[in-house]
Amino acid sequence: MQKLTRSAAGGMLAIFLVFGGNSLLTGQASKEKSVTTKISGPFRAKISPLQLEDKTEGTMLGRMAIFKTYEGDLAGTARGEMLTAGTAVQGSAGYVAVERVTGTLKGRKGSFALQHNGVMDRGAAQLVITVVPDSGTGELTGLKGKMAVRIEPDGNHFYDFEYTLP
Repeated sequence: MQKLTRSAAGGMLAIFLVFGGNSLLTGQASKEKSVTTKISGPFRAKISPLQLEDKTEGTMLGRMAIFKTYEGDLAGTARGEMLTAGTAVQGSAGYVAVERVTGTLKGRKGSFALQHNGVMDRGAAQLVITVVPDSGTGELTGLKGKMAVRIEPDGNHFYDFEYTLP
């Protein structure tokens, strides 16, 4: 194992303190209690192609606008953008997206951002959707969480959202 020089260790400590580590060192970490809540509901999504900067012939990249309507305990609309990458192998692709959700979450009004990271490896799908830290506004300030998407055999889409609020 390599030893850190005193200046490297000092630099790492400075970065730690600048990005919020000071509260851990001083014992001032948030003492607010959070309860994890799990909700589910339907949503509708529409995607529309957008112009892509890479116009190379045969490119397998894509860019889409996202429009969603959430129903249930999460009620509202979302707008966002998605970047996609296809491959020559059927069933292999990837996408990233960010959407801004505006509405109510169990009666609390505000907005927040969701970040998507999806990969399909020869048909095996992995999808991670996370609330962007500190993106909550209004009564959703401090929201943390993750979302899963279910697509039923009949084609209907549902969200499973696990979150905490202070």
